[in-house]
Amino acid sequence: MLKSVSDGLHRISTGWVALVALAVFALFTALVLPAQSVSAPGAADVGSPDTSFFYTSDDLYRMAEAYGEEGRSDYVRARATFDVVWPVVYTAFLTTGISWLTRRAFPPASLWQRANLAPVLGMLFDYLEGIAASIVMLRYPSRTAGIDLLTPLFTMTKWLLVGASFVILLIVLAVVLWRGIGGRNCRAN
Repeated sequence: MLKSVSDGLHRISTGWVALVALAVFALFTALVLPAQSVSAPGAADVGSPDTSFFYTSDDLYRMAEAYGEEGRSDYVRARATFDVVWPVVYTAFLTTGISWLTRRAFPPASLWQRANLAPVLGMLFDYLEGIAASIVMLRYPSRTAGIDLLTPLFTMTKWLLVGASFVILLIVLAVVLWRGIGGRNCRAN
């Protein structure tokens, strides 16, 4: 199944699709992300699950307390709007870029061809994080055993996968550029 998903991503990742995904990512990052980064009341002191790399379930409850009722409501609303669209935007950029570049950098049988799955998994964990954190916020002050322990793990896994996806993109871009420059130098001699 994962091979089928990866192959499907390769099929749709033309140069034009990758360029459009890059443009949408750049516009979203420049125009939408700054407005979204305005924190909920109290968030400046305790942070947000979405932007933290490591936190505990106790930290999550401290965040919920600091946000207050209105802040928790705003947090959940943002997860149901912005956080549905943003993962699609960055995943489209990363998957099309990685897919398009790996086809140019590595042979078809290379495991590098499956690197386009990392952003998809990152998106999955981003959604799991948003759902789990929203449940905790909605149920606060009641404790949500289990979900409150999973939420920080979802967040950390999301950041590891999304970070790895950007590293993969840069590595594959470097390989394409290196081979392109090396190929021209070899042809010139």
